[in-house]
Amino acid sequence: MKHSAETGTTIIRTMPPELTNKIAAGEVIQRPASVAKELLDNAVDAAADRIKLIVQQAGRTLVQVIDNGSGMSEEDARLCFERHATSKIQSIEDLFKIRTMGFRGEAMASIASISQVEMKTKRVEDEAGTLLEIWGGEEKRFEPAAIDDGTSIAVRNLFYNVPARRQFLKTDATELKHIIRVFQNAVLANTDIEFELHADGDKIYHLPAQPLKQRVTDLFGKQYRASLIPFKEETSYVKIHGLLADPKLAKKSRGEQFLFVNGRPFQHRYLTYVILSLFDAWTKQNEYPFYAIFLEMDPSQVDVNVHPAKMEVKFDDERSVIQLARSVVKKALNQYFVVPEVEGSERMTSDFDLSFDQIGSQHTGHSFGRSEGEQMQYPSRINFREQRPRIDGDESAERLYGVPGTSGQRSEADRPESESGRTTEASAKDFWQLHNSYILTQTRTGLCVIDQHAAHKRIIYEKAISATEESLPGTQQLLFAQTVELGASEFSLLKELLPIIQRMGFSIQLLSGNTAIINGVPADIDIGDERAVLRDMLQQYRDLNQKLKLEAREKVAIAFASRTAIPRGKRLLEPEMEMLIDQLFACDEPYVDPLQKPTLIYMPMDELKNRFR
Repeated sequence: MKHSAETGTTIIRTMPPELTNKIAAGEVIQRPASVAKELLDNAVDAAADRIKLIVQQAGRTLVQVIDNGSGMSEEDARLCFERHATSKIQSIEDLFKIRTMGFRGEAMASIASISQVEMKTKRVEDEAGTLLEIWGGEEKRFEPAAIDDGTSIAVRNLFYNVPARRQFLKTDATELKHIIRVFQNAVLANTDIEFELHADGDKIYHLPAQPLKQRVTDLFGKQYRASLIPFKEETSYVKIHGLLADPKLAKKSRGEQFLFVNGRPFQHRYLTYVILSLFDAWTKQNEYPFYAIFLEMDPSQVDVNVHPAKMEVKFDDERSVIQLARSVVKKALNQYFVVPEVEGSERMTSDFDLSFDQIGSQHTGHSFGRSEGEQMQYPSRINFREQRPRIDGDESAERLYGVPGTSGQRSEADRPESESGRTTEASAKDFWQLHNSYILTQTRTGLCVIDQHAAHKRIIYEKAISATEESLPGTQQLLFAQTVELGASEFSLLKELLPIIQRMGFSIQLLSGNTAIINGVPADIDIGDERAVLRDMLQQYRDLNQKLKLEAREKVAIAFASRTAIPRGKRLLEPEMEMLIDQLFACDEPYVDPLQKPTLIYMPMDELKNRFR
């Protein structure tokens, strides 16, 4: 500051508008799905009853929304791209009584600053519409145009002038998955509107105005039609309604859990935890059932401005909202499964022990809210899966197994007997199964314990990788082809991975309507339910894609091996155990599974002797 005063110069300057818009875009527009959400929200706010979303290259080259809503005048068309220009707020009080969607005058300016935007809009009362083009925040065209009533906004080449942002986008399958999630939120919250979704020329969804139950079925599959559980309850503070799906349809990944307040999708970690916990009696660990829960309340009782992307909300009386949701969902599940209510059970299982009437009549004065300064604890679902040590290099392998690493040369005496050749007296009786999960066998110098699931994963993984390198991978044709109906994001991922999957021995044909036919599977693999195998493979690939930086074929092979390997808990015959061990030590890396977790442990005789001293 002293230097500034002496020289008469300033070091703090006002940023130019084009720079501030690009900075704001970093908060508001994170990926193509952010653009899709803003355009869909605006179309809903414009009272449209037909909305079409069109994307190309998962939104990288085009995100377009066409609606038949109220349209805009020439002046409004220009103003909507001005920062802090909005029709939704006139005073500070309006900020806390919001019933509309979208951002508060930020998003359109941000979008226009980092893309090439073309907008066509027309009001019913106008004879001609308006065409406006803005590239990188600079107006290129503004002229009258002959167009239909409503608005069409096409956002092309997102982040074209901010290449550093573009390189952080994920694969097309991942980005399209996020767009589909945004679309699903919009169509579930607005069942009175007809929606379409087109991706790269394919029609993914066409949903007429329809009841919520039918919309869920059209979105997620026919299997939901007879398995949806409706619920509804009302108090003076909040109304709640929605649908749950039979827990037997639970998936091994999140993605079909939806929360809405006054038509706005939101996230709430603790409420999600409470709802999922109610399904624990009917689901396995790490399974996630479908639910769509809609809350309606006075907008002044909920703040939607606590998150830049408007995905988190803050309730005036959070405790009452959570308790009502918990009570209603639990009641719906108990009635569906004919579970009798046990007196006192509510108080034993939850400290949120309020009835519907209590929530409505005793809400005044925040009687059930948090005291000032008190914070809600947000637990997550606990994963009790055993965490085994990760192996990093041959030194760790030697330490864990008691044998040299896989890349070093080993003497015949150092190798486990199963690899170096068994004694002439060896027979099938040299193998024992512990708890139907681990195979025990003696070696010349100690005891070897093999994890049957991890070992088989290594075997299948290497076979799958080898199959991709063969000119004619082995395929066993199914006696009866299986038709599998996938979600839109699953089908998009399958389409992307199909060449790799077919190289591994699958014979799959893609049809319209997100449907595929499985005609064959890799040879020598006893699968069973090929539909479930394919779905689980796609989901595990998606999980791996977020955690590991590997080639696509490696991740597909890992997903396939994880799904088809012999599970822990399956009883094996002695010849099966012997064959498994022989195949394991024929692998290039027998000591670790594809995720570098150990397949076996070795205990030398000296260590056993020391245990008894």
